[in-house]
Amino acid sequence: MKLSDVFASYENNILPTYTKTPLVFVKGKGSWLWDIHHKVYLDFFPGWGVGNLGHCHPKVMSAVRDQISKLIFIPNNYYHIPQAKLAKELTYWTYPAKVFFCNSGAEANEGAIKFSRKFGKGRYEIITFTNSFHGRTLGALAATAQEKYQEGFGPLPAGFKAVEFNNLDAVKGAVTDKTVAVLLELIQGEGGVNVAGEDFVAGLRRLCDEKNMLLIVDEVQTGVARTGKLFCYQHYGVTPDIMTLAKALGGGLPIGAMVVRKEIADTLGPGMHASTFGGGPVICRAALAVLKAVQKERLVTKAQRMGEYLFERLQALKDKYRVIKEIRGMGLMAGLELTIEGKEIVQACLEKGLLINCTHAKVLRLMPALTVTKAQINKAFYILEGVLGHYQ
Repeated sequence: MKLSDVFASYENNILPTYTKTPLVFVKGKGSWLWDIHHKVYLDFFPGWGVGNLGHCHPKVMSAVRDQISKLIFIPNNYYHIPQAKLAKELTYWTYPAKVFFCNSGAEANEGAIKFSRKFGKGRYEIITFTNSFHGRTLGALAATAQEKYQEGFGPLPAGFKAVEFNNLDAVKGAVTDKTVAVLLELIQGEGGVNVAGEDFVAGLRRLCDEKNMLLIVDEVQTGVARTGKLFCYQHYGVTPDIMTLAKALGGGLPIGAMVVRKEIADTLGPGMHASTFGGGPVICRAALAVLKAVQKERLVTKAQRMGEYLFERLQALKDKYRVIKEIRGMGLMAGLELTIEGKEIVQACLEKGLLINCTHAKVLRLMPALTVTKAQINKAFYILEGVLGHYQ
């Protein structure tokens, strides 16, 4: 198809639910993307964290090719080996648990919402946090405490209370005899890269233990080494009752997972929840390859090392350019809060071959692949600095 044909097809045949950038990408490898005109881009925001291994990682591609030649689909009323292996790997690297597989982060969070209500035996309220983001389906949307995402879709499911992030007293004040769970992201990605404090998270764990409530940690964006630990909760010295995963786990293919502490896992029994395509053979082989690559290539350590370098460069930028108000984040997940709106900066970087993101109007997001090199970080900052120089 010609470029004009692609644009025409989208205009005529696809619901306009995304703000589109007029680029057509045809090839990706590592941190690089090529468009239809063969222009090369450095991708420092690969799919909201989907591309933790970069584009088309060879281990993932090899695993998918092998599995797709043997068995593509089998329904979940039968057993298959890739799912058994993946569940075993996830519980090995997390905590004693059982896993439910689905197709996305929203599905995983919907599962956690249903699980908590069943666990509650009449308790149904879930406390969430301002500027959170948990997905676009109705339950996950009700948990997402940002009006811009909820507008026009009411009435949303009841039973969610949003309080101020990092405010333990606000959480305690919101608890009633109907409260069954607290749901949070340890780093609010869509909310502006806001990082949970250690004392706050420890306090949530104590409160949930005291009140027999579930602590649900949404690691859809932070999971799989993004923050310099395999999972972000490991920075905090606490263990969640439920952890939800998606994005990076599939290496570019769609997967979600709900990891439930083993002591309570049998709250859901046969027929209570399901996902037709969840945990299929191909996607489980891809996810196993992702976890293998993270271990074999020491990507947790690399995320720590490259993250330190990334934040050093960011601090140097902040010291030089007054337009940068604050730097937040962890590992290879960084947010630059600006004193101006960031849309023009993102566009200028794109024109120079660097892909980044802006959220909350004024927060630039950088989330390069875990395989990123110092040379690639230097190139990104050369472009970013050149752009920021026009806004002093």
